[in-house]
Amino acid sequence: MTSADALVRVATARGVTTLTLDSPHNRNALSTPLMTELLTGLAAAVADDTVRVIVLDHTGPVFCSGADLKETAAAYASGTVPAGMLGDVLAAVWECPKPVLARVGGPARAGGLGLIAAADLAVCAAEATFAFTEVRIGVIPAVISATVLPRLHPRAAAELYLTGDPFDGRRAAEIGLVTAAVPADELDAAVERYRDSLVHGAPSALAGAKELLRRPAATGLRAELAELAAVSTRYFLSGDGVEGVAAFREKRPPRWVAELDR
Repeated sequence: MTSADALVRVATARGVTTLTLDSPHNRNALSTPLMTELLTGLAAAVADDTVRVIVLDHTGPVFCSGADLKETAAAYASGTVPAGMLGDVLAAVWECPKPVLARVGGPARAGGLGLIAAADLAVCAAEATFAFTEVRIGVIPAVISATVLPRLHPRAAAELYLTGDPFDGRRAAEIGLVTAAVPADELDAAVERYRDSLVHGAPSALAGAKELLRRPAATGLRAELAELAAVSTRYFLSGDGVEGVAAFREKRPPRWVAELDR
């Protein structure tokens, strides 16, 4: 595939890899080729030690319309559908050791909401619309529930899963689907603020903070405190921890920030 045929554009600069969904002809639907390229782009960004943050972006007016229903209909003859690969994509985003920030400039539906929920941070245009449309075509939002339900308030999840009604960016922020909703003309500036904040974190500490956010519930307070104290000690004694404390005391940028300007 030539770069002109790519469905996911990849660009890296100053510690940030941007993966741009570029399939506007089908509203950036989650086709097998697009998901394959997205998995490849994610893996490459994770493997690149110069990359601190991953941004999910899109071309065209729609962030992601969900499953490619044309491809799904064609797959019926084989008795399979591409939902399994969607699970791989959501897991890759959710488990990514580097922060993933979604820039949502337009509508998202069904599987596209699973992708947004899998990202650590998501900023949308307040005018963007969202909907869990699955019940209206006779299916359910099964795979995406793994990333969506930990984000959504339970009452909102019940309402929106069962009705399939659309809602706007402000409601998406209120119920936890996105981090923030801003006017469309302020979207890029808001994404840049989050991106610039993220690259100031130590790479190992960002990965460790993500692990904390994914920890299962502890069986008891004292056991949890003992475990977390051990984790904290390990990080304070790590190379990044020693460097970060020294940089703070010496009133200078830590090594991982200085490296961005090289």
